[in-house]
Amino acid sequence: MLPLSAACERNKDPILEVLRVRFADRAQVLEIGSGTGQHAVHFARALAHLSWHPTEQLAYLADLAERVKLEGGHNLRPPTLLDVTQAVWPVRSVDAMFTANTLHIMSWAEVIALYRGVGAVLAPGGVFCVYGPFRYDGRYTSDSNQEFDRMLQERDPQSGLRDIQAITALAEQYGLILDADHDLPANNRLVVFTKEPG
Repeated sequence: MLPLSAACERNKDPILEVLRVRFADRAQVLEIGSGTGQHAVHFARALAHLSWHPTEQLAYLADLAERVKLEGGHNLRPPTLLDVTQAVWPVRSVDAMFTANTLHIMSWAEVIALYRGVGAVLAPGGVFCVYGPFRYDGRYTSDSNQEFDRMLQERDPQSGLRDIQAITALAEQYGLILDADHDLPANNRLVVFTKEPG
């Protein structure tokens, strides 16, 4: 039995509404931390003009590959190994990138590595969409997000909800500019960065 995320099932359509617009004129999408693969299958099926490249760390790669094999369509590529801290990423250049619910489970050093990698791989003018919960000026958007953050940090003190101002400043170091911030259900956001033209 393949792992199934109830959260993915709940949030995939609200995310897709934004991706339909932001990825309408894109060709290649690299997904960072594809997890169960539910998003990859759903988005690739709905956005048939794209080549969708899922990635995951080694521990989760086998289940992801199995879901892609069983449920994926023609434009969903076989998943590849990606640890954001590795020096060379498996795809050299794409015009779009996506990640969901990753920044708050990473250490800050890994978040820095992620943005460094995105800055290197995303083509000029490219789009990077980030889904998940964030803080704003150190404040939580809901009591449930504050409780979630506390739980994350008890489990791993290096993890936790990231402040959007810190993320925006980090992104700018790698040529990525905050372009949009969408309010999605369950106190989550879909934040869009664009890569400065060459």
